[in-house]
Amino acid sequence: MFGTYKRWSTLALVVTDIVLINVAFVLSYYMRYELQWIRAVAEAYYVPFKEYIPVAVILTVILLIVFKAEGLYDRRRGTTWLDEIYTIFTSTLIGIAIMIFVFFLYRAHFYSRLIFFYAVLLIGGFLSLSRLIERQIRDRLRRRGVGVDRVLIVGAGVVGRAMMRSILARPELGYRAVGFVDDDPGKQENDIGPFKALGSTADLPAILQKETVHQVIISLPWISHRKVLRIIADSERRGVRARFVPDLLQMSLSRVDTDEINGIPLIGMKEPTLKGWKIALKRFIDIAISSTALLILAPLLFLIGVLIKLDSPGSVFFKQTRLGRGGKPFTCYKFRSMTEEAEKELPKLTSLDETTGPIFKIKDDPRRTRLGSILRRFSLDELPQLINVFRGDMSLVGPRPPLPSEVEQYEDWHHDRLNIPSGITGLWQVMGRSDLSFDEMVMLDLFYAENWALWLDFKILLRTIPTVLFGRGAY
Repeated sequence: MFGTYKRWSTLALVVTDIVLINVAFVLSYYMRYELQWIRAVAEAYYVPFKEYIPVAVILTVILLIVFKAEGLYDRRRGTTWLDEIYTIFTSTLIGIAIMIFVFFLYRAHFYSRLIFFYAVLLIGGFLSLSRLIERQIRDRLRRRGVGVDRVLIVGAGVVGRAMMRSILARPELGYRAVGFVDDDPGKQENDIGPFKALGSTADLPAILQKETVHQVIISLPWISHRKVLRIIADSERRGVRARFVPDLLQMSLSRVDTDEINGIPLIGMKEPTLKGWKIALKRFIDIAISSTALLILAPLLFLIGVLIKLDSPGSVFFKQTRLGRGGKPFTCYKFRSMTEEAEKELPKLTSLDETTGPIFKIKDDPRRTRLGSILRRFSLDELPQLINVFRGDMSLVGPRPPLPSEVEQYEDWHHDRLNIPSGITGLWQVMGRSDLSFDEMVMLDLFYAENWALWLDFKILLRTIPTVLFGRGAY
């Protein structure tokens, strides 16, 4: 099924390229001979389009060969749109250079050089735009499970969990986890977020027989090389591709730095992602945006405060001790969306908890006020946290600040989410919000921490807007 989808999607891409190359060439001809400023010069060197038909056909063939040679149809995961644009334009230049060399040796003064200049721009532009549209369609299909590789992860250690985080955080890459196996008895029965524990490596043949698996990703310790070879053999015997991820002595791959001296590889540890000028830059952006937002939203904040007082008795703000970066406690501000006695009523509602892990959430919380339901649905109750951002307690983007009681229930790997500043919004908030399990939330937080970049913050902020407007996963 997957192989058929991949072949048909690649064929559709090739056919689209053929059409767009020829449309671009026709437009290039039109621009050269029909849109000339000096009509007399154009007419003097006018060449009928039928003379260019062989040129268009041969150019199409040459470009397809060059595109193939440059890997444009290999569909490598993780390739960015800018990478594709670069490949498209360089390949188009190579193909047209070959055309110019051949045809101008044959009939040097017959064909126009300007038409090829136009062709480079138009072909490159059209194919780049088509790749952008194709990426959007492909990403949407992959998020719905169409055209994805179903993978089984072998090993749930540091490297295995890093793989799980990447698969969860980037569904557009086209991986869907079947589950994982591990020989540690403590990991064989406990699921990790959406990743199902399926037993030990001895169960692998039966799992491959029962489940539809396209790839086996092996992330076992380096000392288990014999077991790795056995797993690869078992997988390939059943027609399943096996790939091995070296764990580099149990170091987190996201922190590995590679270099080389005259071809000799050097492996070291990267500096933490958020450190030095990066944390200073993040703080500067937080101050600029939060101060501006507080000024612009001041009338709305005042109006919400008045409505809260009119709707139910109690204070306007709900104050709660939360833990920020490094486990440092701070007072978190929110608009009150529940009754004044909500905290005292919590023990009576623990049986209604609809989440897993140390957090507590229920969709139809009886403690909510009428106005509170609206505030929670559109996340308006969190606007006062801009004050926390301005003060430096939080950041605009980062993991959700936990309660001290929640941190007490953390597993060891959960604590890593406290290594960076907490945020109003984050990766899991824009990918599922309350619909995700606690382990999934933590995995996405850790992915963000390990892969922080300024563009990622802006991407999350932009995606937060439609998430909030449509109230997805909010309660």
